[in-house]
Parts: sequence; structure tokens; C-alpha cells
Amino acid sequence: MTGPSEPRGGRFSADGPRGRFADGDRSREGGRPTGGQRGERPGRRAEGAPREGRFGADRRGGRRPGRPTVDLPRHVAYQAIAAVHRDDAYANLVLPAMLRDEGLTGRDAAFATELTYGTLRHTGTLDAIITDAAGRDVQRIDPPVRDALRIGAYQLLHTRVPAHAAVSSTVDLVRAVGPGATGFANAVLREVATRDVDGWVEKLAPSAQTDPIGHLALAYSHPQWIVRAFAEALGGDLGETARLLIEDNERPPVHLCARPGLADPIELADEVGGAPGAFSPYAVYLPGGAPGELSAVAEGRAHVQDEGSQLVANALATAPLDGPDGRWLDLCAGPGGKAGLLGALAAQRDARLTAVEVAEHRARLVAHATRGLPVNVLNTDGRTVGADPKLPEGHFDRVLVDAPCTGLGSLRRRPESRWRRQPSDLPPLTRLQRELLTAALRAVRPGGVVGYVTCSPHVVETHVTVTEASRRCGFPIDFVDARPLLPAGMPGLGDGPTVQLWPQRHGTDAMFLAVLRRG
Repeated sequence: MTGPSEPRGGRFSADGPRGRFADGDRSREGGRPTGGQRGERPGRRAEGAPREGRFGADRRGGRRPGRPTVDLPRHVAYQAIAAVHRDDAYANLVLPAMLRDEGLTGRDAAFATELTYGTLRHTGTLDAIITDAAGRDVQRIDPPVRDALRIGAYQLLHTRVPAHAAVSSTVDLVRAVGPGATGFANAVLREVATRDVDGWVEKLAPSAQTDPIGHLALAYSHPQWIVRAFAEALGGDLGETARLLIEDNERPPVHLCARPGLADPIELADEVGGAPGAFSPYAVYLPGGAPGELSAVAEGRAHVQDEGSQLVANALATAPLDGPDGRWLDLCAGPGGKAGLLGALAAQRDARLTAVEVAEHRARLVAHATRGLPVNVLNTDGRTVGADPKLPEGHFDRVLVDAPCTGLGSLRRRPESRWRRQPSDLPPLTRLQRELLTAALRAVRPGGVVGYVTCSPHVVETHVTVTEASRRCGFPIDFVDARPLLPAGMPGLGDGPTVQLWPQRHGTDAMFLAVLRRG
């Protein structure tokens, strides 16, 4: 059985036999990973003077008097992970700010980023391994020490960082955040290093024959209920379920949307050093970097958006329609990615988009994302169709419902979400989804179309919600086959009429699309 797919060195290259460490070694020597995508030890300032971070860290590995040496990229990763667990923060929000505050760039920033996201993705499996290595449940370990051990175990099992460097740097980290636990941390990590990740999976995972869901959950670090939901959505195909879990543990690509009429995707790809997308006519794949710093994004010619989101929004805009086609509605518009694409398309077709968002701060994001486009932003609840004079019934030609959901289709982008979501989240979400879709069906005119979208493949949020809402709405509803609305030749779209996109099939988030026409 192959373990999780994050790249790793397989064997530790610095100290001969695996699991052997130089006693007392606290140096940074040998701590640089050998992989091209990996980070390295903190760099040196050209002026020669040490730059100290707020954690007492020295970029040259020097020691402040009376304080332990702290490796800055690792400590930034620790602070981000601690914020996620302590404050329910989101890594994609707190980490960039920390990198800026500490002045980390280049390979140092890349290393801190990999440690943060990799550790968060693999938390479930790392916790099982640490529990075994420590001889106590991981939840009984003090949170600061627990997070440091997770970072150390991730380095040992999923990177090419030499074993002695992974252990010594983690012990340094524990000395800074939990000084009484350095000996404990050293012993635990030495035990972790006695096996590679495949060996730990073989020891700890349930049998693949008798408990395949449990086996996949531990091998690929997902909660069992999510693995079960994925398997159900994939028709019980456990092989493809495993491939999906592997994709969830990979670093996701960055996609740009070249806004129609404002940017040509081929020219944009040349401008940013990227490549045109495989499926969406507006997609550009970025090799890396900070997309928010691109002039095309700052100028509103493009925005960051997963290719799957582009495809489902474009599908709604291209669905065949009889009669007028000038009044469009995005019923759940925040933070504004799909509204930005629809607004650009509307501008080319002399149409106008009404973008509804119930949260005030997200409505502001929508307004910013759609500036200069024929978009009217309403800060209200989309379920008020018919009661709000600005949302009359039977008025709109095209309506998008990008419904709030569990987000199980974007776990590779939000690694902490897999550990926060619970099955108990589903009932209130699916009730809200049905209410919003019912409101959309009231808002669309007879003969108009509604696109129902979720970034989740869970069948309760997709097929069940669509079926129940269309049955209860009180109007005759026809399903439009969504497959012809996507690019010709796109593989793995199923039997229709709905479409489910997948990371392992299409390289997109797991977006679901149903297109409904009101009779």
C-alpha cells in the first residue's frame, strides 16, 4: 500500500542508517532539503548583521543571549498552525501576513508554506503516528508541543530534510514554546523516525480488506466520514477514491480567469509566464508566485479563480435560452469570483447582473471584484425573492445559486477544513441550499435557466438538494443536460444531466453543476 503522495526523500541522507542522530546536535548544518521545491535554512543578510524575528530567531542561526535558537521558517509555520488550531484561523489568511511581517521570501517562504500546508493536510495521520510513538493520546499532549511535534513528524515522513536536522530543529522549537518537554519531544521524534510513512501506515491502518474506508482514511489523512462521502459520490470505486484523496494532499495549482473583453488568455499567459488552461476558455495556469501582485489582477483584467468555477459559471451563461436575455442574477455572490466572470460576460452581451450577498463584508468584496462591470450589488438575503422589490419573482433570465456548502470539493486549498467539518454540519446547510434554490426558481422567469453549484461532491448537497427543491418549488422544472455546456471532449462527465468535476479527473476543485429550466 502506498502512503500519502507528498514528495519525500524515502531515506535520510545525512547520517547513514535511518533513525540515528548525533546526540546534542543543534546545528543548522545539513538542515537544507535537497528537493527543488523544498525550503532551506534561513538566509543571511547581505549586510552581515543578523535579522531577528519576533520569535527570537536569527536568520543566520545565531543565538540571542539567554534565548534558544529558533529556525525562523519553521517557527513561522508553527505560529500559523497554532493560530489555525487555537483561534480557528484560516492558513491562507494568516500565513501570508506572517511571511510579510518576518520578511521571509524565496525558498525560506516556500519552506514555511510547505510545512504549514503539508502539516495541516496530514494532521490526522501524523496524530495517529505521534500517539503511537508517544505512548499516549495526542490530545493529552500540550497544544504547543503537539503542534511542534506535528511539524517535526511531517519533516521526517514527507520531506527530504535530514533526520537529525528535523529532530534538532523541532526540539529547538519545543524549547521555545514548551521548555519542559524537550526530552519528550526528542524521544517521540526518534521513534517516529524508525519507520517511513508506508511502514507507519502498515502498522496503524485498519486492514484494506476488512475496513477499506478506515484504511484509506489513515493512509491519506482524511476523516472517515469524508472518505465515505467521496466513495459514495464516486459510485463505490475505492481506487478512484484513493486517487481523489491523493490529489487532496497535493499542492493545488493557481488558476487565473482572464476576464472576457478585458484580457486575452493567450496574451495573459505570456504576460504572467503561465500557460493557457486545459478546459476553460478563460483559464491561465500560473507556475507559482503571488497572484495578487500581478498587474492584470490589480487592474481588474483577471482574477484568481479555480478553473472548475470558471466552467460552471460559463455553463450557465451559455445555456440555450428563448426570449430576452438581459437580466441575470447571482443569488449567493460573495466573495465575487463568479460574479466577476458573469459580469464580464454580461458586458459583452448588453446584459446586467444583480449580485446578492447577505454578509456585509462579503458584499463589499463583491463590489470590489465587479467594479467597472454592469453589476448591481445587493446586501440582502437571497431567500427574500418576492418579498424584496429589488428581487421580484419571475423576473430574471439566468440565475446562479453558488450555494453555501461544506466545501469538501476544495480541501486541497483549505487543508484545515477537513478537520473542522462534521456530519452535523450537513442538515442546516442542506436546508439553506434547498431554500436558496427554491428562491432562485421563483426568481427566474418561465423559460429561464437556473444553475445550481456547490463546491462539494457530497450527494446530500448535490443530487438530494436539487431533487427535493425542484419537487417542492410548485413550478414545472426540467433538467437541462449540463454536459454539452462544458468544453467538447472533456472527459469523465458521467451520464448527465448533472455534472460533477473532480480534481483527479479534471484538475479542478470538485464542483457540482445542475442546470434547471422553469416551465
